[in-house]
Parts: sequence; structure tokens; C-alpha cells
Amino acid sequence: MRGEPSCPKCGGRVRAPGLFADAWQCSVHGQVHPMQPVVPPSVEALGVVVHRTQVPVWMPWPLPVGWLFTGAASAGDDRSGGRASAVACSGPGPLGGMGELLLVAEELGVGLGARYAGIEGPDPGHHLNVDSAPDAKVHAAGRPTPLWHVRNAPEDRAVFAGEARGLWLWAILWPEQSGLLMYDELVLTDLRDAGGEVDLVPCGALTPRLLTAPEAPPRQGKGER
Repeated sequence: MRGEPSCPKCGGRVRAPGLFADAWQCSVHGQVHPMQPVVPPSVEALGVVVHRTQVPVWMPWPLPVGWLFTGAASAGDDRSGGRASAVACSGPGPLGGMGELLLVAEELGVGLGARYAGIEGPDPGHHLNVDSAPDAKVHAAGRPTPLWHVRNAPEDRAVFAGEARGLWLWAILWPEQSGLLMYDELVLTDLRDAGGEVDLVPCGALTPRLLTAPEAPPRQGKGER
């Protein structure tokens, strides 16, 4: 899918590095890691994201029964590599109907996860009550990983966040009832470590969730960090 880089925080246009700036710039958020055009679901396109990224590319593996890979996105440029990754999957929801899961790994301050979560960003910190017991757990690259419910997200989705491999890990699910999947202790694999198993990923149609980031939070000023 062809397109232009955009701001990971708001989806707005960005200016490439030039004479007066050595980094990508958003007119609202200032310096950003540009979001690259969304990758349609294919094994080859997923491999491009995997090989250029500097952060994990998380996917439930094996996928739950009936679930498919439905698209990927990343933020970063050719010079610095990917600084955030997003992988979408969809399949039968735990209470019937279709469910969707978006997993985002990102460095501090990138803001891609907050955009898809529909909250003010760029990071989940003050939206988490980490003094309480975690609300869910996953196994990320073989390690038990606690996740907390993210407050203030739109009612149409369930949002969880935590830390894995020293980076933010977001799990965003539609509809909200699909959040029940997170109580099954999903096993997440970093596809950078999957080797030839990536060729076995079943692919479905591209999800519009990656393209529109519905109900994204209001834009913040350049002072946001």
C-alpha cells in the first residue's frame, strides 16, 4: 500500500529532514518518529517490518483458533530504524462476533500506542494504576508480563499496557468485551525471533483500525512529551 509518512501521534502530515531540521517534524507535535504507510497483511510485507525494526514485533503465537493476521504498521525512518511497531489480528470474539487485537511495542514518547488507544499521550504512565495488582498477564518472549487496564479509553475498546523488553507494550481490543482474551494469558512471540515460522502466519483482510485510529485523542501542543 502506497502512501506518505505521517505523525504517529495525530496522523497529520510530517516534513522530512532538511536544511533547517535534522529530524522529521509535525507542525503540532514537533520532532517525531514518522509513521510509515500501513502494511497490508502478507507474509512478505510482515517480513519488511520485522527486518527494519529496532523494537519487538509482538504477535500471539500460535494465533487463537480462527484468528488471522490483519495488518502491520511501524514508526521510524531508514536512518534510525523502526521505533514502534503495531500488529493487528482478528478472529472469533470470546462472547461471539468478531474481535480485533492490536499489539503495539514502542519506545518512550513515540505516541503510536496512545493514538490507537484513543487516550491523551504519548505514554500510558498516568493512565495506569501500577500500585494495584495487574489486571492481566501475558507471556512475552517467554517471560510473564503484567499488564494494567488503561483508564480513560473510549468505551468501544479495552486497553491494557505494561512493559516488555524495556519498552511499552500495549494491547488494544475491539469491541470492549474482547478484552476477556487478555485473561487467558496469551503467549506473545517477538517475530524477530520467529525465523521461518513467520512464513506460516495466516493472513486475512486489512483491518481499518490501523488506517483510521478512530476517536484518536485531541492534538497536543509541541510541549507534549
